[in-house]
Amino acid sequence: MITIRSAEDRGIADLGWLYSQHTFSFGQYQDPQHMGFGQLRVINEDQVAPGKGFATHGHQDMEIISYVLDGALEHKDSLGTGSVILPGDVQRMSAGTGIRHSEFNASQTEPVHFLQIWILPGQNGIEPGYEQRNFTDAEKLGKLRLVGSRDGRDGSITIHQDVNFYAGILQTGEAVSYDFAPGRVAWLQLARGSVKCNDYELNVGDGIAINQESSITINSLAADTEVLLFDMAA
Repeated sequence: MITIRSAEDRGIADLGWLYSQHTFSFGQYQDPQHMGFGQLRVINEDQVAPGKGFATHGHQDMEIISYVLDGALEHKDSLGTGSVILPGDVQRMSAGTGIRHSEFNASQTEPVHFLQIWILPGQNGIEPGYEQRNFTDAEKLGKLRLVGSRDGRDGSITIHQDVNFYAGILQTGEAVSYDFAPGRVAWLQLARGSVKCNDYELNVGDGIAINQESSITINSLAADTEVLLFDMAA
């Protein structure tokens, strides 16, 4: 079964310096029909104005992933970690017993556009942690590249949950297929472009919940289409 979550139906927060679209309930946007899917709790598509950002704030017991599409995102946290996250980078912050951090647009002239993804951890109360790795476009072209997993295999970041997180870049007419093991569910998020997934056409910002499907085939309908796939335990 495939269920579409249309981009135009997402919640919106427009604060002037921040324009955020929420796939699932978040902040002032509360929708009991969209509280998450599987282990996914948040997918926010954020655009932050130059020099602006999120002041220091706290999190606990959540795996928080930042995936930058355009621009540069500056991160600082209470572990003493500081970095700039660029397109191609995947950053994972494990909030665990508690962490405080800030996220600001690293540019004073250009906006930053990124996805923030929250995944429920497999266990609460773990030690807070941070990890960031870069995956080049070449690694993702024409394929689904594993960028996050529970065991950190194939050079992926480690996520403290039974989730396999893939990213792919497809050109017009290219297709990739993915087979699901029994007892798995998945979420496909379209970060750029447009695709046809099985019999469903998706445009940028759309997502689909995938349940009780043995496989999917993703056909790109546009150049430089970028897809994110989360394969999770049911």
